[in-house]
Amino acid sequence: MEPVPDQFMEFHPIHGTNVRLDNSGTQATRVESFANGVCFSKHPLKPGEIFLIEIEDKELGWCGHLRVGLTARDPRGLDVVPEYSIPDLTDVGDSWVFAITRNHNKVIEDPAAEGQEAGDGGHRLGRVEAEGGVGNEGGGGNSKPKAFFTDSHLYIENIRIPRDKLVGRSRPGRFSHILDDLYKTNALPPTARRSRIGVLYVPKGRDLADMHIVINGEDMGASAKGIPAIQPLYAVVDVFAATKCVRIVQVEYGFSSLQTLCRKAIQKYIVHRMAIDWLELPEALKHYCKYE
Repeated sequence: MEPVPDQFMEFHPIHGTNVRLDNSGTQATRVESFANGVCFSKHPLKPGEIFLIEIEDKELGWCGHLRVGLTARDPRGLDVVPEYSIPDLTDVGDSWVFAITRNHNKVIEDPAAEGQEAGDGGHRLGRVEAEGGVGNEGGGGNSKPKAFFTDSHLYIENIRIPRDKLVGRSRPGRFSHILDDLYKTNALPPTARRSRIGVLYVPKGRDLADMHIVINGEDMGASAKGIPAIQPLYAVVDVFAATKCVRIVQVEYGFSSLQTLCRKAIQKYIVHRMAIDWLELPEALKHYCKYE
């Protein structure tokens, strides 16, 4: 599929009562309690366009984490924004929202569900209990090793998304290179600070789509299948419980700039991000290569 034309992503001005947006409309903070943190994208998503957010802040003492998904409900048409995305929004219908958990929402098709109809809004697929059980032996599955620095795009069927912005990174510091490796291998909990979580839909046949969740550059598979794609689909982000603040990460789908190409060439030959400090490069380029 051709790259999606860039549009500046913002949160919708209609949101939960406990949410405060910054002046740019790209950062959402839950200011009190643990609920009423439901947010929407300002505009419907285009096919293959990812709505990507980074977890900026956490709040101890609450049980539960971020929830993301899609809705065919125009936020302007809601009488009141639901207190919870699950079950309040999903029970209304035409909404598909899932909690981001330690299991990463990675899914495979549940054979028991194959005979069921998609009905009025897709169906949930079964979780993968062990990655080794999906063709890792015998060449049947995708055994390609992860190569964040060398793979320029994440491919989801015929959709390609620039990988440059998909992986969370630590703030520069003494142990940054260790944390960066943990982000890249998805070893940290998916709801850790600086984790990046995105949602998109992939067209499937006539007027239908599958919803995919991407966590730190890894596609979790189709979280919901058979979503009606005739009406506009908005992203849903529920800043719930232990998740305190999130911000939108803008993804550029156009051709890579010369700076980006230089960064990719440099990263291909370094061990970790902080090793860039040892290179004889202009300081501005060093900062760019370290995503500062």
